[in-house]
Amino acid sequence: MDVYEAIYSRRSVRDFKDKDIDEKILKKILDAGLQAPTNNHLRQWEFIIINDKEKRLEVIDKIVKNATKEDSVRIIDEWGLTDPIQREAYIDAIPKQYKMLLTAGCLIIPCFRQDWPLLKPANLSALNPFASIWCCIENILIAAASEGIYGVTRIPFDAEIKHIREVLNIPENYEFPCYLALGYPSENVKPIEQHKINVEDRMHFNKW
Repeated sequence: MDVYEAIYSRRSVRDFKDKDIDEKILKKILDAGLQAPTNNHLRQWEFIIINDKEKRLEVIDKIVKNATKEDSVRIIDEWGLTDPIQREAYIDAIPKQYKMLLTAGCLIIPCFRQDWPLLKPANLSALNPFASIWCCIENILIAAASEGIYGVTRIPFDAEIKHIREVLNIPENYEFPCYLALGYPSENVKPIEQHKINVEDRMHFNKW
């Protein structure tokens, strides 16, 4: 698939077929992630692949399991979201958080080396490892799309982070920014409406 075709076909999917991702394809996708730019030229990234169902259940145990549409509305009201397209996206996404991680063809915890407190950076450069892992994740998502595989990320809450670190034995000097679920989309996946943005409206030459 052409790189632009992969980029434009990439989308967040939360409803997956019951189909595993072949290990050769997974290696190819993750290797694409390793080609991303990195802050210190060392690519200190590790990928924990959770393909055991019991372990996966243990990893996602702290996520709310039975969130409803009504719960979604209450949450986004508390967040103060008013944009109708944004609201509909969250209303669709929130009830699927647990199931999408459980049923994805592959669940990955991407980890990055972090030798100082992530949430207490001394300066902007101290956030470089965090920025770099997201470049890696984007490469993974685009490479996956080129294989007909789609994915979604979920940012963990504090209780989830502590739980996952213990369950997966993640070293103290490594952090993880998200859960990364990859899989083949189910037949009934409905595209979520997004704002259409004209790139020319976002381009500023020489000054804002």
